[in-house]
Amino acid sequence: MSQTVTKKELAYRIAGLTGHKKIIVRKIIQQFIEDIIGELAGGNRLEFREFGVFELKRRAPRRARNPRTGDRVDVPSKTVVYFKPGRAMREMLTRFNATDSNAPAAARPRRKPAATPQSGQAELSTEA
Repeated sequence: MSQTVTKKELAYRIAGLTGHKKIIVRKIIQQFIEDIIGELAGGNRLEFREFGVFELKRRAPRRARNPRTGDRVDVPSKTVVYFKPGRAMREMLTRFNATDSNAPAAARPRRKPAATPQSGQAELSTEA
């Protein structure tokens, strides 16, 4: 099972590997995150060789369905952050998925959807 690694834990790990003070590494990581957000907010594309590319993409307006009521709703266009993994990351994830039977659910093939609920049963939605 995968675990969540926090910014603090990552900073402690990097500090241990590099010999730098934890507080300094935490400040560097925080500044790095703020700069990425600032560049994206300015409409810029960020490319980190071997890691990946962050860029903004525009989603077109569309008609959707409210899963609770079934009503049709108009969803306006919006800008979203898109991440495309780099070559090194793709290769590492491919090796991970090939060797780990406990790969994250998103990396495993999807199962066929369950039968539709019978009348009177609640339908679950994965939207947040």
